[in-house]
Amino acid sequence: MMRLILGSGSPRRKELLAQMGIVPDLILPPDIDEDPRKGELPRPYCLRLAQEKALAVPSGPDDVVLCADTTVALGRRILGKPENAGEAARFLTALAGRRHQVVTAIAVRKGDRMLSRECLSVVKMKRLSDAELNAYLASDEWQGKAGGYGIQGLAGAFIPWISGSFTGIMGLPVAETAALLSAIGYPVWRQE
Repeated sequence: MMRLILGSGSPRRKELLAQMGIVPDLILPPDIDEDPRKGELPRPYCLRLAQEKALAVPSGPDDVVLCADTTVALGRRILGKPENAGEAARFLTALAGRRHQVVTAIAVRKGDRMLSRECLSVVKMKRLSDAELNAYLASDEWQGKAGGYGIQGLAGAFIPWISGSFTGIMGLPVAETAALLSAIGYPVWRQE
């Protein structure tokens, strides 16, 4: 029997799968080193992590493993998950008033077969007042989020413009995910 294993502890990814009518059979977040390699650029970094996560999740030969990684890129610079409020403040200050890229890479694996792709979105963040920045930092919403913000929460008020996938910016582009799952043989559109 084919099982879908979500290799992520992200509640957002689980919610986005639910929007597609998919409930994972298991949730097994892998434990891998997420540090960028020296000189690694954001897009290859993000794709590498999604693929490494998919390989690190234990599964049977008929199981489908779904993993993703989201990275915020300011030029060639990778803005991962901030370690503390000070780093979150530095990230948000660097992003404020500028456009940046959000890369989400998806990898699906069944046995030895792996399919993957990237979804690239461009996001503009407005300039932030000290009051906005301090209130956002005090909310703790920045924790565990690439670039120190989540578009689906309070920081949505800081984003006047995007080009690309809203769900990709959240962490799992649903159209691309459905296509990859279908291509690997998972019945996305099955009727109960």
